[in-house]
Amino acid sequence: MSPRAATARSREAPSTRDAILDAAERRFADRGFAGVSMREIAGEAGLKNQASLYHHFRHKRALYEAVLSRGIAPIIALVAESGKSGPGGERGRLEPAEVQAVLDRVLDYLEEHPHLPRLIQRAGLDDNRYLRSALGRHLGPLYAQGLSVLAGAPGPWEASEHLIFGYFADATLFEAVVQQDPRSPVAIARQRHFLKTAVAQLLGLRPARRLLGRRA
Repeated sequence: MSPRAATARSREAPSTRDAILDAAERRFADRGFAGVSMREIAGEAGLKNQASLYHHFRHKRALYEAVLSRGIAPIIALVAESGKSGPGGERGRLEPAEVQAVLDRVLDYLEEHPHLPRLIQRAGLDDNRYLRSALGRHLGPLYAQGLSVLAGAPGPWEASEHLIFGYFADATLFEAVVQQDPRSPVAIARQRHFLKTAVAQLLGLRPARRLLGRRA
């Protein structure tokens, strides 16, 4: 699914399946895979009974995989689009304006899906073999796509992905320490400016000043 299609779909009235995925994403992010029951997810999704949930997902692992897939796939698409700058859609030289534009779009997406980075972080810390395997299957393509797009970048870029996801994953910790909401518009705008500057330096690019702070 393309990023535009995903955004348009998110603005429509949620289907039962989407309501289940939304509830599951929140619960899994807050309490982890083992700490959440299908009954709890069904209740939060507004279903009359647990059987309705199993009509859409065979078991909890299938639901968890669907949550990961729905959350990560649009980011993969965003990163892939950023690498198609040539006239025929082929990968061209990575331009500062393109880097900043894709950062805007990824940040917008994570701002709309604040539970996703925390869900990913929690799965990465869990010693459950299934969770590690599932996370690798879904994040592996994102990492590979990032490598492909950044292949022509001149600078040391390895830390850039943590700068983006880490802010949202650690938002609860930031809030407790600084006593401010890191998800507020002002805080997001500040982080947006910082990321554009930091990533441009990591990539060895000169920032496109006209785009700094601009929302996609």
